Amino acid sequence: MFIPGVIYFIVFRYVPMFGLMIAFKDYSFRSGIIGSEWVGLKHFESLFRSPQSSDIILNSLWLSLLRLVVGFPFPIILAILLNEVKKTWFKRSMQTVVFLPHFLSWVIVGGIVLTLFAQESGTVNILLENWLGRTYSFLYQIPSWITIYLGSGIWKEAGFGAIIYLAALSSIDPGLYESAAIDGANKWRQIVNITLPGISTVIVIMLILSMGGIMEVSFDQVYILGNPVVSSVSEVISTWVYRIGLQGAQFSLTTAMGLFESAVHLVLIVAANQIARRFGKELW
Repeated sequence: MFIPGVIYFIVFRYVPMFGLMIAFKDYSFRSGIIGSEWVGLKHFESLFRSPQSSDIILNSLWLSLLRLVVGFPFPIILAILLNEVKKTWFKRSMQTVVFLPHFLSWVIVGGIVLTLFAQESGTVNILLENWLGRTYSFLYQIPSWITIYLGSGIWKEAGFGAIIYLAALSSIDPGLYESAAIDGANKWRQIVNITLPGISTVIVIMLILSMGGIMEVSFDQVYILGNPVVSSVSEVISTWVYRIGLQGAQFSLTTAMGLFESAVHLVLIVAANQIARRFGKELW
């Protein structure tokens, strides 16, 4: 049963690492990866000297940090709320409703968001015009665009992320809640003193794994929701790689950016694990 997973990682994770040498070469299709000329750190120097590259890295870091700070607690809260539901039919119905968005592609989710917040024909702006006599350019103002970006991501992924915490909650001894209730603890005190400590190990593990993708902003989401007006914040590493690497055929430069991003991920996940080790919650 373990063999398919091993094959997947070898074929799609380890074998592609061979192409990382493109970052240190002037790659061309004619010469291939092996035959292209070695140029050392030339492309890395170009990246770090370019003001645009700095802006792209900062945008990726900023949006990822916002997503982590704002979005990380939602699956935990949702799992706790679902765990407190006593009626089985209602609990299952709510689980289906909140899990469903995860299985929709960002093309569909982005279409829903655009349908809701488009300035001329969006549902929200039609209501605003009827009530207030004016509309608001939600997708063309940086604060509102960031809010929509975060909100759509939470709506799509929070339900699926809650599955892990629901599994962790099922391992907590129900007798602890009964003893707490006998001692007079209300629901809030039970959550603070029993539920959260009971799933704290899982929370720390998920946080460490999230730190590993701190600069990884979903290409699909940003590409669909972004527009030139908000490009000062929506232009991130993934969209830059698509525009410069695939459309501009600068494969060596974008590979260098990808390698730098991976190196940052490695440093952050190791640092997060070292911090967790001090509290006895390390991943390895």
